[in-house]
Amino acid sequence: MTTLPDRPNSALLIIDVQNQVMEGAHNRDEVLANINILVDKARAEGAPVVWVQHSSDELKTGSEGWEYVPELVRRDTEPLVHKRYGDSFEATELEDVLAGHSVGRLLVTGAQTDWCVRSTLHGGLVRGYDVTLVSDAHATEDLTEYGAPKPAEVIAHTNLYWQYQTAPGRTAGTVSASEATFAAAEN
Repeated sequence: MTTLPDRPNSALLIIDVQNQVMEGAHNRDEVLANINILVDKARAEGAPVVWVQHSSDELKTGSEGWEYVPELVRRDTEPLVHKRYGDSFEATELEDVLAGHSVGRLLVTGAQTDWCVRSTLHGGLVRGYDVTLVSDAHATEDLTEYGAPKPAEVIAHTNLYWQYQTAPGRTAGTVSASEATFAAAEN
């Protein structure tokens, strides 16, 4: 269980599911449908839904590309964390948001698999969180022209290695959207 004291709760983390980021994403519609399933589950189970939104020189704050995709609807009461680095914890208030909800376990979704999703998985684990990747709720674009594997291979490889990731006193792993649960951990 998490190495963070008194943190029995789980949260859904939705990383960078923005118009520009998702424009050419592999299995875009399926991934968005699965994230919506998770949002509904988290809300029904009373778990925090935390939205992360990236900005950069290429992804300008306030632009249409920067906006979250219209298929996902954030409630005003749900935290929105703005970031400029791959790791959603880096130079953001994410840790404070999670601490305020007594969260020690993250269910991670979003984009891009090989950038911000991976960075946040590792960032959460090294900070003491239990981190579960939702295997069918993350996506990436085709970067084969730059030497990357095909998107399906990037996603499969990330699911494979995260399934077996370990750290002292913490858990990692993968789960499908249909199998995900947000039940609080028992002490």
